[in-house]
Parts: sequence; C-alpha cells; structure tokens
Amino acid sequence: MATDTAAGFRVERRPKLSEGVVSAIRAQVVSGVYAPGQKLPTETRMGELFGVSRTVVREAIATLAADGLVEARQGAGVFVKNHPTIAFGSISADVGNKVSHALNIIEVRMGLEIESAGLAALRRNAAQEAQIQEAFFEFDRLLERGEATGKSDFAFHREIAAATNNSYYVEVLDALGLRAIPCDVASPWGTDSTLSRDYQEGLQREHLAILKAISAGDPEAARAAMRAHLAASQERYRTLLSGQQAKWLSSILKRKT
Repeated sequence: MATDTAAGFRVERRPKLSEGVVSAIRAQVVSGVYAPGQKLPTETRMGELFGVSRTVVREAIATLAADGLVEARQGAGVFVKNHPTIAFGSISADVGNKVSHALNIIEVRMGLEIESAGLAALRRNAAQEAQIQEAFFEFDRLLERGEATGKSDFAFHREIAAATNNSYYVEVLDALGLRAIPCDVASPWGTDSTLSRDYQEGLQREHLAILKAISAGDPEAARAAMRAHLAASQERYRTLLSGQQAKWLSSILKRKT
C-alpha cells in the first residue's frame, strides 16, 4: 500500500501479516466456506493454514470481531455471526490510522445516529431504556478504574440503535464496529488527547444529555443532543487534523530553508 512521506515521495507500506489473514477469512465467509454459526478452526490450525503465528491469528480475529463478522465464545471457540455484516465489511477494513478516516466515519454516524436517537426516544421500551442506562454506567465504572471505555461507549450507541426497533440501524452500526469509537486504545484513531480522562468525562456529559432526552421521551431533544455529541467529536478531530497538516507543512518548509 502506498503512503505519502513528508517530502512528497510515495513509499510502499508492507501489509501486516494479520491483514492477509483477515482478507482470506472474510473471503471464505462471503463465499460460504464458513457458514453463519459455524466454528472457525483453532488458532493453532489457522496458524498452520496461513503460515503465521498464533499472535497474528489472534490479531486477525480481533479485527474480524470488531467488524462484526465473527464472535469469540469463551471456552468454545470463534464462530461466524448469524447475521454477519459482510456487505459493509469494507467500511472498517484497511483504514490505517488517518484522522481523515475518523472524520468520515463520524460523518456517516451523524446521518445514522441523530435519527436513531429520536426514534429511540419515541419507541424504546423499559428494558431497552435500562440497557442504554447500563451501558452509560458501565462507561463510568471503567473510567473510574482507569480501564478502556471503548466497548461501553460503543454499547451505549448500539443500545440506542436497538431501541429504534429497526434492526437495520443496529446492522449498520455493527458494520462500523469498535473502530468508530476513537476514545479507546483499540481504535486506530486513538490519540493521547482522546484517551485522556478529561476528554472522556466530556463524552459522558454529552452521553448524559442524550440519555436524559431519550428517557424523557423527547425525540427533538434526543436528536439535538446526539447531533451536539457527534459534532463535538467532529470538531475535535478537525482540530487534530489541522494540527497534523500544520506540522507536515512546517517540516516541508524546514527542508527547503
């Protein structure tokens, strides 16, 4: 894969071994070699099949799980999901660590999640509201323990999508996967600033506004709160991108002086 250097030259980035395994397994699922609900070979066997280490296999499985294609069941193995998001698999595949990709994902999420928040305020039942609240409080618990909050952040947004009672909202969000959440160490777009406690406490204040609006059954307030939340994330990443571009330009100018 070609990448740009500061001097304007293009160099080839050598693909990670796990990327080849991800592509191969995804192709096998699409072609029906592995059917929904079917168990994948063991890590050892896959290592033998692909000629890689078990560490590489684990990295590939983690990527496929984040993409919503497979799920690991403790003590049982790794299985193809019954409703894998194959059609959208390429959304989160091979995105590298460019901040511009994070901005693109947030833009897609705005088109999806602003309306899902409004629908959740209208359609959620008591059990669904409780699930949204549980994801919110789990974020708090993880933050207090200093642990990664990405999964609970994603769960909060996913439970809102589920509360629309329209499965397509969930399917598209699942296709984006955990990589849509930049405040977690698992995201390729995580930065020191987005992993900071101050940043994540700010996210929780935004989440609370969304939660209150949904609980109050106020669709317009829920849409507004979700819009504000995602727009704030968008602005933070635009600032980060501008900083990167300024740093790149400075390096070019220094080379010419």
